[in-house]
Amino acid sequence: MNWYEIRICEEASYIVEHKATVREAAKALCIGKSTVHKDVTERLKTINPGLYGMVRSVLNVNKAERHIRGGKATRDKYAVLRQCAGDVTADR
Repeated sequence: MNWYEIRICEEASYIVEHKATVREAAKALCIGKSTVHKDVTERLKTINPGLYGMVRSVLNVNKAERHIRGGKATRDKYAVLRQCAGDVTADR
């Protein structure tokens, strides 16, 4: 195995073990998000088809849930803003 094949398998294993998104895997492994995505969606298929199937299933679940994650991030953002606004008025 070449070094890049080892890297691709490590990325894929991380995604499967942690049920991680591409962004989470990229951040944890200090690799670019685009690189991780291309590795696990295109290159992995020829290197390890079995692992590719497992990664594909995790990515499909993540894709199906992404609208929920986006809404949660927005809700959390505005909750923090409301809390900060409450702190400012409490000091006055």
